Amino acid sequence: MNQKQVQNPETQVPKTPQMNERDFLNDMLTTEKYMTSAYSVYLHEASNQPLYQEMMNIFTETQNCQRELYNLMFKKGWYKLEVADPQKLQQMYQQFQGYTNQLPYQGNVMQ
Repeated sequence: MNQKQVQNPETQVPKTPQMNERDFLNDMLTTEKYMTSAYSVYLHEASNQPLYQEMMNIFTETQNCQRELYNLMFKKGWYKLEVADPQKLQQMYQQFQGYTNQLPYQGNVMQ
């Protein structure tokens, strides 16, 4: 396994023209990601509080389903992550720390 990736051993599936378990889970995960993104846009623009709350409940259920699908795919080795390079993380931290210095409150908003 590549040292720059985090991945579980891959569960083998048949390589046939028909959709297999991995294909179905990948399709479901992609759909859930799309749905949570669309619900998020709605939630930013909703003005009716009861409808907003109902959509927030649906969003939360959808987000939880997305996370469960991701966890299952990761467990089966069908989803891998890149290991973060500590030097790049430090560079990004410094870059965004510089952005906070440009804010009117100099990054002291949360105190």
